[in-house]
Amino acid sequence: MKYTTVLFDMDGTILDTLDDLTDCVNYTMNVMGWPLKEKMQIRSYLGNGIRRLMELSVPDGVGEADFEKAFAIFKEYYDIHNQDKTAPYAGIVEVMAQLKEQGIKMAIVSNKVQSAVLALRDQFFPYVEVALGDLPGMARKPEPDSCYKALELLGSTKQEAVYVGDSEVDMLTAKNAGLDCITVLWGFRDKDYLVEKGAAVFAETAQELLAEILG
Repeated sequence: MKYTTVLFDMDGTILDTLDDLTDCVNYTMNVMGWPLKEKMQIRSYLGNGIRRLMELSVPDGVGEADFEKAFAIFKEYYDIHNQDKTAPYAGIVEVMAQLKEQGIKMAIVSNKVQSAVLALRDQFFPYVEVALGDLPGMARKPEPDSCYKALELLGSTKQEAVYVGDSEVDMLTAKNAGLDCITVLWGFRDKDYLVEKGAAVFAETAQELLAEILG
């Protein structure tokens, strides 16, 4: 067995959250009287947490007070609507079930707000024991803190673990944490862009991901 432990990114890796995030951003834009965003714009903004998503989504020149109002609206709405259209990518549930059966330890390590990480974990992946999102006092990815915490909670070392993600943020997270990285190609970035950023090991399907993990 190649790895005993797998750390998964959430958005764009195990869950397709793009439609819900787009709807929640545009709900906020509508409330604030600002222009709506296209789904492909939102796709390009993802990877660094919802605050950065909103920073990129609001119109230029928005003041701090209006931004904080918009961010609060987004968070409240997304807490309620983060499962309206979100679903696992094809084959992911089956792959993670196979990993569980083989005794491989798993964690979710995301920049998403912690309440949503836990809600989505509980809904779709209840067998994943460790799920870490954006937490007070813990630096967000690409800093390695959340990976180190997940490994500590799982009782694993970085030598036996791999990080699975879909973006340049995930690749840099793995590098900073001293972890191997597998980059999936069904997420929020295109292959040419990922190659340009230095990605080397890819999975085009869930079964390819399983094969890379098991070696």
